[in-house]
Amino acid sequence: MESGIEPIEQSELRNFITHTEDTISPKGVAALYGRAEMLARLPLGLQRRIVSRARADDYMGFVVEPYCTFLAYGIRDEVAAGRLLPPGYRLIPTAMFADDEPRACAILGAFNVHASVFWGARVELYLIAEDTRTGMLTWVICDYESNTINYDPGQGFSASTTSRAVVTTSHAGEVIVDVRSRERANALTMTAPLAAGAMRSLDQRLWVDGNLSVDYGGRLEHADSVPFGLVFDPGEMARALQLPPEAVEVERNTFGADFREDEPFSVACFPYAQHFLTTSYPRSSPIHDRRSLEEAVRSLPAGPR
Repeated sequence: MESGIEPIEQSELRNFITHTEDTISPKGVAALYGRAEMLARLPLGLQRRIVSRARADDYMGFVVEPYCTFLAYGIRDEVAAGRLLPPGYRLIPTAMFADDEPRACAILGAFNVHASVFWGARVELYLIAEDTRTGMLTWVICDYESNTINYDPGQGFSASTTSRAVVTTSHAGEVIVDVRSRERANALTMTAPLAAGAMRSLDQRLWVDGNLSVDYGGRLEHADSVPFGLVFDPGEMARALQLPPEAVEVERNTFGADFREDEPFSVACFPYAQHFLTTSYPRSSPIHDRRSLEEAVRSLPAGPR
């Protein structure tokens, strides 16, 4: 924690959570699904023009549901991985948990999400990089599959890309993931036993600073895109379950197979929901440090009681 910064109080956290959840309506998401499918049929240039004219101050709620799971893989071919990064980025060593040895890595995240503009399951592949222009550690989204509507700068709007999208838990205490793309070779099938895990402190540069700078790479990249940031209580990034990699059964994982190592070296699972605000479409963020982030969380007016 930076010197002189007081943690978010419980009342402020509850207010932020309530505000975030209150921006999300199942009826609103249902209406947007059909609109996004219609926009996906437009020429890509026209889609980008529509997005560029969207209100820049519109924030949406984005809630990642409990038991989202992240697998960190070492990179065996840094040249191939580096080709997926947008200009101005370089791979940088990092660790998911505090005091672990940093390594250049690709991280795969599997989660359920409900947001103001979509609702469903996602698997995302990230490369962890440094923006050489700002020095910000950045999560670069290089690939994803989802069973709901999507938007990315490189390919615009799209409907579901999956033939199967299961991200769930069992009464036996397992996280079960079975996500298969209908359009690409991407697939992730894994089971993670929660009882094998223990709560540990997370690396704050990766989980706090990194979520203030998120960008797109690979097929999702576009020259006019800019990194965007999330607004959240950093306390939601303080600790997570560390699962022993040898206890996690990864039956199949084809995401990033051409440049990453075969087995994950670190596994993290968040056993609680995480609440974010972000712009509906990628917009640069004025928040670049923990102090500004906490001020943004506190700035929300208290809701009615």
